[in-house]
Amino acid sequence: MLLLNPGPVTLTERVRRSMLQPDLCHRESEFYDLQDEARVRLLATYDLDPAVWTAVLMTASGTAAVESMLAALVPEAGRVLIVENGVYGERMAQICGRYRVAHERIVGSWMEPPDLQAIAATLDAPGGARPTHLAVVHHETTTGRLNDLKALAELCRARDVRLLVDGVSSFGAEDIDFEEPTLAAVAATANKCLHGVPGASFVITRRSALEHAASRTYYLDLGRLAQLQDQRNTPFTPAVQVYYALVEALREYAEQGGRAARYRRYAQFAEQVRVGLAALGIETVVAPEQSSVVLRSYKLPAGITYATLHDALKAQGFVIYAGQGDLSKTLFRISTMGNLTAADIERLLASFGRLLSQ
Repeated sequence: MLLLNPGPVTLTERVRRSMLQPDLCHRESEFYDLQDEARVRLLATYDLDPAVWTAVLMTASGTAAVESMLAALVPEAGRVLIVENGVYGERMAQICGRYRVAHERIVGSWMEPPDLQAIAATLDAPGGARPTHLAVVHHETTTGRLNDLKALAELCRARDVRLLVDGVSSFGAEDIDFEEPTLAAVAATANKCLHGVPGASFVITRRSALEHAASRTYYLDLGRLAQLQDQRNTPFTPAVQVYYALVEALREYAEQGGRAARYRRYAQFAEQVRVGLAALGIETVVAPEQSSVVLRSYKLPAGITYATLHDALKAQGFVIYAGQGDLSKTLFRISTMGNLTAADIERLLASFGRLLSQ
């Protein structure tokens, strides 16, 4: 079965078998060697200076990394403006509400890019506490839209606002400008563009941002995790086999050419899907130039429900993904992450063709 959902991904045999290594105590030097290698390789994905940046690992899903980032990096006296144009922007607001992090929301249409004028006006609003941080989802997989980090960073730079990014579905493939001085942190996960397994996530953060970190949570305390990992330590029992898989996936990633190669691969497959479905009369929801190469959304063909489409494709060995909320009635999503080939995409398109011809 080939997974065309936005994570977890179809693994290579190499990564899958890496989890069969010997059992390992997380208090032994061998585990700390593994943890160190993962952290070094995560920074290497974007050629980051370890004196400036650090990779903080945690045993949890990508949402936990986002939660850890928001709970720690918006100081007690800080305030975050959350940009929402999809489910995952909404989730960030829910996290801030749960931790009583002072926040405001810019809520836009799920079908449109963020409203830069509205964001600027909110950042500049007179009176009251102004936002110290801005949080945004880079790749909003609700629709496959790639939000413009560069434009948002320009707004932040002019106002001395720090940028926090949910990069869960973009890190490792899409461009993220870590040279941007406003960028404070990016939260991400092992089991999307890096092709690891579920259960490990991380925050790439400036060390300077950690100096002002709050401690609102226990298990996900980013500052504590960072400090102990720098000391070759860990506060809790990590998912050791999952870390084995992450390190092996990162080794494979580097050997295959790193981020540039992964981006090209995804772009090739994404376009192969788009062109092939267009030939069958199936349209994209978001224009290609505004979409991620990781995942794209398509309009359901007339007269075919998502359940019918999903089940027919699953019978042919492919798992696609529904739209979220009411969008499940109008669109479906296809991700091209994981261990896929051009031949796999051709088989997928042939399956679509057979279904539509019936």
